[in-house]
Amino acid sequence: MATVNKNLSEYDKNTIPSAKAFRFGIVVSEWNETITEGLCKGAIQALLENQVPAHHIVRWNVPGSFELIYGSKKMLQTQNVDAVIAIGCVIQGQTKHFDFVCEGVTQGIKDLNVQTDIPVIFCVLTDNTMQQSIDRSGGVHGNKGTEAAIAAIKMAYIRQQASFTHQIENQHLLTSGALQIENLPLELKE
Repeated sequence: MATVNKNLSEYDKNTIPSAKAFRFGIVVSEWNETITEGLCKGAIQALLENQVPAHHIVRWNVPGSFELIYGSKKMLQTQNVDAVIAIGCVIQGQTKHFDFVCEGVTQGIKDLNVQTDIPVIFCVLTDNTMQQSIDRSGGVHGNKGTEAAIAAIKMAYIRQQASFTHQIENQHLLTSGALQIENLPLELKE
């Protein structure tokens, strides 16, 4: 397992960008609530430790992990957040339901990242046993929620930096005149 020799809650605070100005959404599945509450607690604690004001954290609950996709989409559309953390837990059962839910949630969150400009962080445990989930939601392997919050801060920062770079490049083009030439009607370019 990838987490056998890794504590998911350990990170170097010196490598984390300032998060004071960012807003974060957290969408939490109510299914396997003991686990998802532990993950959410880890995420919120990490955000607060990295100077995110409590009023910049918006939390919504959804019934299950499959509903994380819709909840995250609506969060993106309505809450003016810089990143969303989708928190869920699916534990292997005796049917194929596990496979379908895991695949659907994974693809849905991937699709949100492709279709929108705001990062959605995948914090869905897909474990074989309840004990594995306990170990990763505040147990012996730390907390995947903490790891997801740090990823959210880093991705919000990347988004911010990319936006600044884009603005600077466009400003340079305006100053140089290159952008104005590109915006001329086709008949004037020829």
